[in-house]
Amino acid sequence: MTETSSDREVLRTRVLSRLRDVPDFPKPGITFKDITPVLGDAGLLKDLIAGLVAPWWTARITHVAGIESRGFILAAPMAIALGAAFIPIRKPGKLPWRTEGRAYALEYGVDGLEVHTDACPDHSRVLVVDDVLATGGTVSAACGVIRQVGGEVIGCSFLISIDALRGRALLHDTPMDVLVNV
Repeated sequence: MTETSSDREVLRTRVLSRLRDVPDFPKPGITFKDITPVLGDAGLLKDLIAGLVAPWWTARITHVAGIESRGFILAAPMAIALGAAFIPIRKPGKLPWRTEGRAYALEYGVDGLEVHTDACPDHSRVLVVDDVLATGGTVSAACGVIRQVGGEVIGCSFLISIDALRGRALLHDTPMDVLVNV
């Protein structure tokens, strides 16, 4: 599947028109980028998934890892489109089997992520997906835990990057694709 720069720009414009800013959520001073209006438009959601997978068609991705919880929404259909397996990356204590984990800092606190120890069989080529790249702590921890269990992180994909928070700096050596920069 090929995607032209004009197709991508049209998709960006459509997504931006549906994003909703929610001030002071989850804490005062934070402006939350709400993607639910984007997800609520079936045609836009279909086109969004196609646009998110387009840069990765030739990367031989074997697994798509989605970061809890909104990353799941994007990563699972991306995995299907790429013919890849899906890996859930969850908050501590949510996975039912043996896990590896990693703590990380958020722009508004501290949290952790875990993945099953057998999530990445030999030669796993993993695309890590989340809805928003903010400070980079979450995705950096996700990439770290994927590597801990033997996966090769091929790249990261985001619907949105909040550029003022400089999250790209933590991923300087990891290929990445961002649909919308705000």
